[in-house]
Amino acid sequence: MKHMKLWLICGALLVALAGLAFALMPKSFSARDTPTALEAAIATRLRRLAMPQAARIQANPLTSTPELLTDARRHYADHCATCHANDGSGNTPIGQNLYPKAPDMRKAHTQNLSDGEIYNIIHNGIRFTGMPAWGPDGPDEDSWKLVLFIRHLPQLTPEEIKDMEQYNPKSEADRAEEQLEDDFLNGKSVNPQPHHP
Repeated sequence: MKHMKLWLICGALLVALAGLAFALMPKSFSARDTPTALEAAIATRLRRLAMPQAARIQANPLTSTPELLTDARRHYADHCATCHANDGSGNTPIGQNLYPKAPDMRKAHTQNLSDGEIYNIIHNGIRFTGMPAWGPDGPDEDSWKLVLFIRHLPQLTPEEIKDMEQYNPKSEADRAEEQLEDDFLNGKSVNPQPHHP
């Protein structure tokens, strides 16, 4: 009798788990889909559970200064803006085509995280997303600087965004095109290269 109850409980649990798995199963495996609210809630909870309490409560050892923010802003422009955009909106071709999409880091979902949580996300990345681990083994001052910059994103000025544009990654073709434009505007003789789509 005791074994029968145990088998019934195990069977009921298996049926419940199968139902949950079916409910969470994507309709397709396309990265274009938006995670369901349930999937997003579970992923957020799992990320929080996976982060040790000691990491969550870490305090930023750096204090924001104009020089430090400039350094962090330019580092972000070079390393992070490809996915997250200079303004932190995540509105880039790569950021919007990831699964899940790159978040708008100016919003509460990111701004309400502790400094330690943001640092650990930058430093260690997040599995099953497009967020890589940027930090080396051991302490990482650059990631702490980026935490300060992410806190600054909601107050980012147009002048700061303009400054960032010169630090965004560019291809050789982009640099060559800019040089041709500069030469033309400065009155230098220019032999334009044929444009290939």
